[in-house]
Amino acid sequence: MFTIHHPELDAMARSLREWHQEFLAGEWDEKRLAAHQARALRETVSYVKERSPFYRARLAGLSEDDELGSLPFTTKQDLRDAQFDMLSRPMHEAWIFYETTGTTGSATPCPRDNTDTLHNNSVLTAYYQTVFDQYGDRQVVGVSGPTELHATGDTFGDVCRNLGVAVAKMWPHSPMIGFDRALEVMRMLPVTGLFCTPGMALSLAKKAREAGLDPAADFSLDVLMLTGELASPSLLAGIGALWGARAYNCLYASQEASVLAAAGADGGLYTAPLINHYEVVDPVTLLPARADGNGVRQGELVITNLYQGAKPLVRYRTGDMVRMHPVAAGTTVPAQRVEVLGRVGDQIVLNGHSITGYDLEDLLLRHVGGFLDYQIRLERTPLGDDRVNLMLHGASKTHPGLLLAQEECREVLGTELVVSFGDPGSITSTGAMVSWKAARVVDGRGDEVAGNDRESRAALALAARRG
Repeated sequence: MFTIHHPELDAMARSLREWHQEFLAGEWDEKRLAAHQARALRETVSYVKERSPFYRARLAGLSEDDELGSLPFTTKQDLRDAQFDMLSRPMHEAWIFYETTGTTGSATPCPRDNTDTLHNNSVLTAYYQTVFDQYGDRQVVGVSGPTELHATGDTFGDVCRNLGVAVAKMWPHSPMIGFDRALEVMRMLPVTGLFCTPGMALSLAKKAREAGLDPAADFSLDVLMLTGELASPSLLAGIGALWGARAYNCLYASQEASVLAAAGADGGLYTAPLINHYEVVDPVTLLPARADGNGVRQGELVITNLYQGAKPLVRYRTGDMVRMHPVAAGTTVPAQRVEVLGRVGDQIVLNGHSITGYDLEDLLLRHVGGFLDYQIRLERTPLGDDRVNLMLHGASKTHPGLLLAQEECREVLGTELVVSFGDPGSITSTGAMVSWKAARVVDGRGDEVAGNDRESRAALALAARRG
């Protein structure tokens, strides 16, 4: 409603809605999209050079007409160092203040003005409509994510309001709510859809089982909209089966870069090319990643925002490894599809085979069902070989898929898989706040391969508070 008090914002909102409706209908051809991106790129570069102290210095001597590849990258460390000098608008011109979590480094300011919010939420509204239209007009959606200094509750609440869907915001880690009350609310309303992290979906199911409830039979969920953590197809399938619902990897975003990709009804995670420009680079050479025979590129994602709000970023290195698929016919959204593979530093080497967190999780859980939680433990055998121990919580010890998982691990990675059973505890709930690897992987092979100790310590400290 706020847009009616600001005619220029009202016009922007209507234009964005029309753009995305036309885009989903296939009315944006390559020529129109390329022209839009080229124009918006020049506008963003000109805008940040004029308004952002950081970019004024960083881009001095460069023109908005220079080739994108000649512009320097922006890094996470730049954001930490620059703080408010990164902004292109002062805080009093924003409508809300957010910041990164600061769990593994200094928090960085991420205020958003109405331009930011309208551009990002217009994408989510258009894409999510294709999802929620499948479930009728009697939906109540829970939002189980943090709200304080964080965009989760505001964003999903606003998008659901755009779609005419009722919302209940309930953060189980809040002392005012807690898991027991969250489960009561889910049954009472009843909640038919839920925005949360994969870890939260598992934690809620675990608490439901402890209360003598069956997540699939005693709740009314039709759809789980999962975000904030690594979510491989195998994990999505397992969580969906647990709740008797369809689980989507619904959003790829960050506090600092906002919306980068969102789900369509067919389950794909699609880029948002009307509001972002995407590059995929080799994380070592920083050269453009080469496409394989199917046109798929794998490497670190680099983005430039195509809208001019409080904090547009130019050639921002996300630190995330992605697999970018070309636009394909017959998909819900006519955009590139992206698989988020984990952070650049989260890749794991097992007996000489390098694998991303996404692919390792997908491999280990592909044939396993009924689990309420999992953790990966990396070990070294007496002979010096690497071995994987998959700890499962809640799964049957006689599940026939366990043998298949062990066979595939040997075939793909040349690595022995041992399956154990137990509860890994609260640490697995920290992925969205720290990292997938810190939450899900315990590397016991020695200090030389143990990973980021700072992230591990942060995950353990957060788990202790939650526990």
